[in-house]
Amino acid sequence: MERILSFAAKLKQASFLWLEGFIEACCLHRAFLLCRRSKKLLIRTGQCFLLNGFIFLGSLFLLNSVLIPTLQWILPDKCSGMSSHEPCLHDSVLKYYSFLRGALLHLLYIFWFYPLYRFSCILGILWYDDIAKHAFAAMENNGRNLLKPSGSDEVAAEHKKAPMEKPPGLEGVFVGIGEQVYSVLLVIFFSAQVHAVGIVPFVGKALSFVLQSWMYAYYCFEYKWNLSEVPLDRKLDFFETNWPFFVGFGSPCVLASFFFSTYVSYGVMATLFPLFVLTATSSSSQQLIFSEREKWKGIGLGRLPIFCIADKLSRRSFSSVPWILDMMNRALSLATTISAFLINTLTSKARNA
Repeated sequence: MERILSFAAKLKQASFLWLEGFIEACCLHRAFLLCRRSKKLLIRTGQCFLLNGFIFLGSLFLLNSVLIPTLQWILPDKCSGMSSHEPCLHDSVLKYYSFLRGALLHLLYIFWFYPLYRFSCILGILWYDDIAKHAFAAMENNGRNLLKPSGSDEVAAEHKKAPMEKPPGLEGVFVGIGEQVYSVLLVIFFSAQVHAVGIVPFVGKALSFVLQSWMYAYYCFEYKWNLSEVPLDRKLDFFETNWPFFVGFGSPCVLASFFFSTYVSYGVMATLFPLFVLTATSSSSQQLIFSEREKWKGIGLGRLPIFCIADKLSRRSFSSVPWILDMMNRALSLATTISAFLINTLTSKARNA
């Protein structure tokens, strides 16, 4: 009986935390307030809306609603597609029309849509980082310190933890680069995990929705944590310990694009993602989480190993980096030795001549 009551209490706490995260993600008015504070932020956010919402989604709409039906009308694949008074075309002619229509569509995709998609992906990566930086600067300029968001004892204790000191000099630079590479690998493997789970029968869609919610929540908050110089291990600890809040925060992000086709989902998500990044940057997530914990003293949800598989794969991949660097160093040393030998040989020949 006690176990049932304990489980019910934990389920209720998780539900409240999920709701807090969901509501926090829906506070999109904060994004507009931040854009009012910073002209650079407003311009960069507007560029994202223009590229992804107007050009990319507009191109997709034009392709599916205008160009493809027009080609289908000009180059029909069956007799019923033509007017009744025209004689039915021979099968070979219809096959030629089908081939020609497919070739024209492929040319449109290759020279227009696919380059636009890649261009949007690359610019999005650069612009989202700029958006987070401008938002962070706008909040600091307006007197709000993101690193000290609460006066509660538990939050204060959380921030008083001594940060991991990076080694000075060049070694510290390499440690920082290593953390960034490891973080990228972690996200790549977790994204692969999301796609793999999606093909599981019956429960695949539901599991994919939950994992995507965590993935987008991590994307949104990672910008803020990187600007706050939060170590990677503390990011993962905080994220996995408070998993209901973050699955709630990521749910609106996924709901906005989950039921569309692949490219439409990307266009919708790429258009709305800056708003969620701004919401996460201006979020007081730690106050909300710890205030909710205060209501449930003695009942802990525990840490959920969300990134367990991605972490193991990242560590294995990352462990090969020193070997690769060592091979590159050996190759460089060998090339230097050969170059020195050739230079000495040519110099001696020139002197003898």
